[in-house]
Order: sequence, then structure tokens, then C-alpha cells
Amino acid sequence: MASMSSVVVGVDIRDLVTGTGPFGPTDIRGLLETLAEDPASHRDLRGAVQELESVGERSPASSVRLGVCQFLLGRPTEAIETLKSADGSALALFYAGQAHAAIGGFDRCDFDVSNTDGSESVGALAASHFAQAQVAFASAQKAGYDATACTVAIAASLRASGQLDDARKTLDGISPSQSGSADYWALKGSMLSDSHSPLPQIIEAFEKALAIDPGHPGALFAMGVINDRVGNDEEAQECFEQSLKRYPASVGALINLGLIYEDKDDFKHAQRCYKRILEAFPSHPRARLFLKDSSASGDLQMDEQEQKQRDRLDHVLSLPVTDFELSVRSRNCLQKMGIMTLGDLARTSENAILESKNFGETSLVEIKEMLASKGLSLGQLADPVPVEEAVPEPEEPSADEQEVYSLPIGELHLSVRARKCTSKLGLQTIGDIARRTGEDLMECKNFGVTSLNEVREKLAERGLKLRGE
Repeated sequence: MASMSSVVVGVDIRDLVTGTGPFGPTDIRGLLETLAEDPASHRDLRGAVQELESVGERSPASSVRLGVCQFLLGRPTEAIETLKSADGSALALFYAGQAHAAIGGFDRCDFDVSNTDGSESVGALAASHFAQAQVAFASAQKAGYDATACTVAIAASLRASGQLDDARKTLDGISPSQSGSADYWALKGSMLSDSHSPLPQIIEAFEKALAIDPGHPGALFAMGVINDRVGNDEEAQECFEQSLKRYPASVGALINLGLIYEDKDDFKHAQRCYKRILEAFPSHPRARLFLKDSSASGDLQMDEQEQKQRDRLDHVLSLPVTDFELSVRSRNCLQKMGIMTLGDLARTSENAILESKNFGETSLVEIKEMLASKGLSLGQLADPVPVEEAVPEPEEPSADEQEVYSLPIGELHLSVRARKCTSKLGLQTIGDIARRTGEDLMECKNFGVTSLNEVREKLAERGLKLRGE
């Protein structure tokens, strides 16, 4: 296989996709490199795909081009349907396999469960797509597609479906003379990680992949995860961003990059990451929840019109009441109460106004009309009266609970987001978490409902609850 670095970039995307010239693995690699180097070329690819989709009756060869490009744009379901009417070539079969594997990877996020041996099993739908992917890759190899690429793809699909032993045997079947592809070394690194091999050995495999293909998305994503785990946020961010230059975008990279952006209070870019996932998989559970949590953080970027409206409200609230024509009685009463601006009035309740001496219904109506002329009302901005609730005394934990309380938080195996938030709150043991209320945890920025429910579930596995629950 040719390395990505040897491919000439700058191809005419529209001509490549909609034309009748060559369209093989080398041409697709050139397309990917052009997309990575020139952001403006993304528009050309989408336009070319729309042009092909608008054609009433496509030739089998055109269906191959369209199906491959639909997959590259992150639309694997459509790619599979399109490739069914393709020419049955090795290229069509290989990308049908890629599309099935992509859907299987999405479906498994809803069904993953851990087995007693630490491996994972997947739901029936995901397993079905992975099985279809393996059949398609095997058929592509028989039809003449690169044997190493097909074998690596089969091994990757077996690994993703939880069949780790079969995946290792398949990958080990590749001879040393055929193991010079970036895909091979990226998968090798992932499988070394699965078997908890020494970190230097894992990194070495990924670095070999990147030496062959500096833009390999799988290797870059893996290096991003490694850097993120050891606290190298800048390096992790760079790896994830580089991996996303290659189509189709990795869901894992988008999720992790979104979390890094959130840690930097860059909610605008975080939300873009989650939205990119939802464009391809509208029902993706984590992307939907993370987008909701990110939006609920109160840090959504205000557009120019929203900022203008806020500035206008601030200006109105700062207007002095002396700028308005009021009766002498109303003016004197407001002065005695220390009410100087419309904002002061909007923060004062109607009952508080009426409790003032000499302030009757006539003056109240006058004040209300003045506020209404500026779109305000009495008590509009008043703080709600707090309701005091009795705080229950915390129960003394049992001896067994005390033992669990002393365990480090790492024993809960929390997600990256939840783990970082507990670190920010200075929590070190399971007991530190169990002694907090849900409201305490939610005070940490980026700790949303998703993370809270995750903590509750992890505590419940050990028979514990958050304080007050």
C-alpha cells in the first residue's frame, strides 16, 4: 500500500466524484489528503455528492463513487444503500464493509456490557453490522482488494465486536513483510492496549503508524487519549484536532475534543463537536446528553442581537425615576424607600411598595404605568423568598461502608468528564463523593446531569448513595 504522504494532493474533487475517470484507492487517498489540507474543499465534496444524488438513474460505477463519498461524509447508512446498486467491485465491497463497521460502532454505544473476564459484548444490532462488515471485507479481498487492508479491517471489526482472541489471531496472521501499513500498526497498538501491555510498547506501535501516515486518524485518536489520561491537555487537543482532518470524522475524537473544549470554557466549539456527531447519528445518546449539558452550563455564546438586547435592558434598568413625570407623593415615597432607578423598582415587590407610609393605590397605579411604558413590572427582578428546609443529619456509615469510603475514586472507573470534575472539587476517595449532595457536585462547571447520573450509578453498584438521597 502507498503511504499517504506519497499521494499528490490538490485533486479536482468535483471531477473525481462526478466524472468518468479512474476512482480507486489511490484516488480516494488523494481526495482525503485534499480535504485535510484545504477546508474549502469540503464544500466541493458535499456539492458533488448532492449532484450525484440528484441523478435519477445512476450507473453502477457512479453508485460506487457516491457510496464511498457518502461514507466519507459520515453517512454510512446511506452509503450501504447506495453501494447495493453499485458494480460489486472490490472497492464497493470494501467500503460497504467500512460502512457496516461504522454503524456497528455507533450501535454498540447503546448496548456495551462488561463480561466477567473484562471483555465487552455488544447488542444484536451492532453484532449484526460487524458480522456483515467481516463478510464484505472477505469478499473484497477475494475480488482483488489489498489483502493486508482487508485482513486488518476484519481484525478491527472482530475487536470492535468484542471477539478479542479472534482479532489477535487474525492480525497475527499477517506476515512481517505485509505489516508495513499504518492501519496495521494502529490496530496493533490498540490491541496491545487491550492486553494492558507496557505503555512505551503501545506508544511505539502508534508512532510506527504515524511514521507511515502522519494523519492516520486512529493512531492520532489513540495518542490523544493517552495524552489526555496523563494530563497533557494541549497535546491531546492537537491529536484530536489533527485526527478530525481526515474523513469520516471519528465520533470518539469529537466527544473527547468536545470535553477538552468544555474544560477551557470554550462551549461554542464543544457544541460544534457534538452537533457534528448528531448530523450523522441524530440519536447518538452521549452526543445528545453532552450537547444538552454544555448548553445548560449557561455559557452558550450569545449572538450579536442577544447582546444588544441585554445592553438595552441594562440601560433601561439604570434610568433614574426622576426622569419620569410622577406626582409629588409618589416621588417622595420612592425617595424615602431609597428607590432611585427603574431597576430598583423592578427588584421591589408590590407588597413592599404598599407597606410604605402614604403610598396608596393611586400612586401604585402611577408607578405601574411608568414601568409598563418601558416593558417592566413591579417585582419582576425580585429575589424569591427562600424556603428554609430542615437538613437531615447524616447517618453514620457502617463498618463495611467505611471500608468502601476509604477507596480512591479511581475504583469507580468514572468517565473522563466526571473524573476531571471530581478532581476540580478536590475529591479523592469514594467517601468524599458519598458525603456530597447532588447539588454540591453540580456546582462544578461542566458537571451536568449526565455526569451526576453516572456517579449515582457507580455508587449504587457499591450499595452507596449521595448524601440526602
